[in-house]
Amino acid sequence: MDEPFDFDLLVIGAGSGGVRAARMAAQKGLKVAVAEDRELGGTCVNVGCVPKKLFVYASQFNELFEASAGFGWTSSEPPQFCWSTLRDNKNKEIKRLNKIYADLLEQSGATLLEGRAVVADSHRVVIRGTTYSSRYILVAVGGWPYIPEFPGSEHAVSSNEMFFLDALPKTAVVVGGGYIAVEFAGILNGLGVNTHLVYRGAHLLKSFDRDMSEKVHEGMCKKGIQVSLETEIGSIERLGKQFVASLSTGEKLSADVVLYATGRRANTKDLGLNNTSVKLRSNGSIEVDEHFQTADPSIYALGDVIDRVQLTPVAIQEAMVLVDHLFGEGKQEVDYEGIPTAVFSQPELACVGLSEDQARERFAHVNIFISDFKPMLHSLGGGSERITMKLVVDSATDHVVGCHMVGEHAAEIIQGMAIAIKAGVTKQQMDATIGIHPSAAEEFVTMRTQAR
Repeated sequence: MDEPFDFDLLVIGAGSGGVRAARMAAQKGLKVAVAEDRELGGTCVNVGCVPKKLFVYASQFNELFEASAGFGWTSSEPPQFCWSTLRDNKNKEIKRLNKIYADLLEQSGATLLEGRAVVADSHRVVIRGTTYSSRYILVAVGGWPYIPEFPGSEHAVSSNEMFFLDALPKTAVVVGGGYIAVEFAGILNGLGVNTHLVYRGAHLLKSFDRDMSEKVHEGMCKKGIQVSLETEIGSIERLGKQFVASLSTGEKLSADVVLYATGRRANTKDLGLNNTSVKLRSNGSIEVDEHFQTADPSIYALGDVIDRVQLTPVAIQEAMVLVDHLFGEGKQEVDYEGIPTAVFSQPELACVGLSEDQARERFAHVNIFISDFKPMLHSLGGGSERITMKLVVDSATDHVVGCHMVGEHAAEIIQGMAIAIKAGVTKQQMDATIGIHPSAAEEFVTMRTQAR
């Protein structure tokens, strides 16, 4: 294009990655626009991390009420749960966050373009009939829940709809074995819903350390969640207000809601990328190089839509690196090694670094340290909760290459451990660190006996 561009950077998608890129570029004095056809904040703020964590909190109170009796608390009447109060208060909180995102964009000097953006060519985007040109286009449209087609699949709901249900179901079938499935199974069960989890695989959370995923499975079952592994749903039939799921085992499950949490796909459908040289994978995700550049030199992409590591903090880091590459010194880069992550299942799982199996593939000899114990809360609370911690050590260098935890506050504890792992901590250094007593976290610096 010979004529001047309307913008230096036009971002499609106002999620965490897109907003961070827009803000950082605008603060450099560049002309920046962000196009969004839904609420600001993307999946994480609206139908992901934030509302999910609020629901997890809500679902844990019942057990806390029960545990309080052992500490001397009594109540004349059992507490009652109101779904509409939780749902509506959650909606208010999300609206507050939406406004914060809008204010941040405005304060940075970026322009918000409301409406569905369709890419017309390498430098032009059409929004509500108006064409805008930009030196660079950044695609940060994230992902969208995927429900496979099968007889009655139209009766299933995705995680998106679960946040806005008119009423809390009495019974639910959750399909899937990843973090979204196990998290919602825990939420529903904790809120008093008779919950059955169905997964076609042999193990839940298959991408995590096997010891840890099995502890999560065991803990879920202790809490009353019914789990059917190596099982698939062949069809869903509606009978009145109920839905009947026919399983591959021959069993039929009747439920008020059937949640499919079987994965997410890049939200690139009808985005107009066919008008460019951008290359898509078979699952709709965008191919990019180490600088997040697509096959079309003026178009970039980051976040969930590139299907690299689908985590909000990763998208934010990718955004900062991209802006530095396009408009800065180009020295920053994303280190995809040792990214900490958490599953807000019940029990909670968090980890950083390599699983035991991954470590054994990479190193000649590995030392494993494991500790399993009852958390102090339940010494008087009377619950069946356990905490399991695991360290994976490269015996040749003594470096701790994996740190895993299942149990209360796992995410909070592993975040701190992630710094140590990133800094290259050795097992000897951890052994020399004095613990905070009494705490669960101190167990990480007191493990001395090898499990294997």
